Amino acid sequence: MGTTDTSGPAPGRGAVVLALRRYGSELLRLRALALPALLLPAVGNIGIRYVAPLLIAKLAGQAADDGGLTLDSALPYVLAFGAVLLLAEVLWRIGLHCLNRVDALGMEHLYVSGMDELLAKDAAFFHDNFAGSLTKRVLSFGKRFEDFVDTLTYRIVGSLVPLAFGAVVLWSYEPMLVAGLLLMIALTVVAATPLIRRRQRLVDQREAAIARVSGHVADSLTNMETIRAFAAERREADEHRDRVADSRRLMLRSWDYGNLRVDVLIAPMSVLTNVLGLLVAVAFGGAGQGVEEIVVAFTYYSNATQIMFEFNQIYRRLESSMTEAAQFTELLLDPPTVLDPAEPEPLAPRDTGVRFEAVTFAHAGAEPIFRGLDLDVPAGARVGLVGRSGGGKTTLTRLLLRMSDIDAGRILIGGQDISRLRQGDLRSLIAYVPQEPAMFHRSLRDNIAFARPGATDAEIHAAAAAAHVTEFAGQLPDGFATLVGERGVKLSGGQRQRVALARAILRDAPVLLLDEATSALDSESELLVQDALWRLMEGRTALVVAHRLSTVAGMDRLVVLDRGRVVEQGSHGELLAADGAYAKLWRHQSGGFLGESTESTESTESTESTESMEDTENKEGTQGTEKAENAGRAGSTEGAGVAAVDPVPHARTSTGPT
Repeated sequence: MGTTDTSGPAPGRGAVVLALRRYGSELLRLRALALPALLLPAVGNIGIRYVAPLLIAKLAGQAADDGGLTLDSALPYVLAFGAVLLLAEVLWRIGLHCLNRVDALGMEHLYVSGMDELLAKDAAFFHDNFAGSLTKRVLSFGKRFEDFVDTLTYRIVGSLVPLAFGAVVLWSYEPMLVAGLLLMIALTVVAATPLIRRRQRLVDQREAAIARVSGHVADSLTNMETIRAFAAERREADEHRDRVADSRRLMLRSWDYGNLRVDVLIAPMSVLTNVLGLLVAVAFGGAGQGVEEIVVAFTYYSNATQIMFEFNQIYRRLESSMTEAAQFTELLLDPPTVLDPAEPEPLAPRDTGVRFEAVTFAHAGAEPIFRGLDLDVPAGARVGLVGRSGGGKTTLTRLLLRMSDIDAGRILIGGQDISRLRQGDLRSLIAYVPQEPAMFHRSLRDNIAFARPGATDAEIHAAAAAAHVTEFAGQLPDGFATLVGERGVKLSGGQRQRVALARAILRDAPVLLLDEATSALDSESELLVQDALWRLMEGRTALVVAHRLSTVAGMDRLVVLDRGRVVEQGSHGELLAADGAYAKLWRHQSGGFLGESTESTESTESTESTESMEDTENKEGTQGTEKAENAGRAGSTEGAGVAAVDPVPHARTSTGPT
């Protein structure tokens, strides 16, 4: 099964700069630990790489001057040598202790802030990105901070600070030693920079290939049942093998380029630098300082050229860290489109009525679904949204939840414009049961309690009983403590919908949004759950999307949507008597599947389910009518309901689909 490549191009310069800024901010935040973590190992390296060799050089110089050494003359140098190494080790251990805490605290904060950034993204963002790729990016963003800080500590600050110390010492012996060293370093950097830039492009391609592998693995594992149902295991394995082979090829290209191009250049430059240092030491060494100066020059130049030789490895570590980190920060360059207002209004609705005023909306790059839609749902009304697939029913519920922002018009709850409210405040008013209930890989209890984490066990069990969850919960291995599996794979579709309904009951919100809330239930379960739904809807404003018309026949009002327009509305009986669009839908459903016109298919929105109406036999249609009449007696079907803002008779119009 092929998957869409959503890894995108390699991160740009802006993403890399943002990653550097975020990592720099972490170091600044943790500066009390970061400063000793960065500097103490560097000071320890000065002792090991430069002070200790300097003592040996002085001891050798004294031996050359005196024609030999005695224990008394050598002992001060030996004791100083041991003290320097011991002090360096102590500084290293203290620095490492601080470094461990910088790494751990920094990664913790980046993991948390990275997840916060993703949670702030709007729904469209998650439609356009692989969950597996996002998981890899956000985890790499935190993990690569450790690599970045360790490379900065050990390879950069831990090398450059001692190198500066060494340059000062060399200058005290002979300024030409420093000039020669700086010249060779500059020549190496100038020669290697173009090669390194070319290698960066190869690294970007490699990281993009790795992201494609990660995304494909997550996509395949998430859809394993579909793969098995179509006997596509071999096909998926072949595609995975192709993607892994592509990433391996790009990995080798980037590694070989560093090994065969960059290192081949730097290696002879480091040899020439060592040779130059010896020649300068011999040429300019004085008679009294000759041996000492030669030993110092050889040792210090060797340390410097070791840094030059490791330059490519240091760069590889940094580029790998920053490229992976930038793959996450690249996601942050485009801010969320659905934002809380700068000065939100306090939540104070006068009632729970819902009103759509001249609403216009289109998905990005698509034709508008709604053009000036007007719809008024009084507080406490129970409204069914029906019509052909693609008419805009599910989109209407998503707009009320503010999963996307409208292009024009207003949506109000209790007289308050939802765009002026905090998203959290808005959604606290709504209990939502989606078409495909989402389950967490957690216990059955936790999945129900997700609607209200502070709920007591008694409240959770009461909600479960109302949604008829207790009937199957007792059959699970650990009852309510049973893990339901990823996306609730251990539960049937009907069981997942009952859990979603239990969430809505526990939520106890004044507005209900039910999108095909009983579509996966068998007839017996539906009868049980509908009883719970009617009790739940009492005293609440309810918008219920349904393809199966018998599900909503007992609502106070039914609204027929077609191509984003309200073409008809009224009670079930009124609409049947009108013999318009709704009556045609009812007859089609009673006789078989509801067909879709070409125009309606073309206008199908991206988030709407494209499944046809479920077929219901004539007998079921009769039962649905009886159920509607009974339900209608429980709540008024004549007075309450939906009044369109435009002056159209509330029961029907003459613009039904043909």
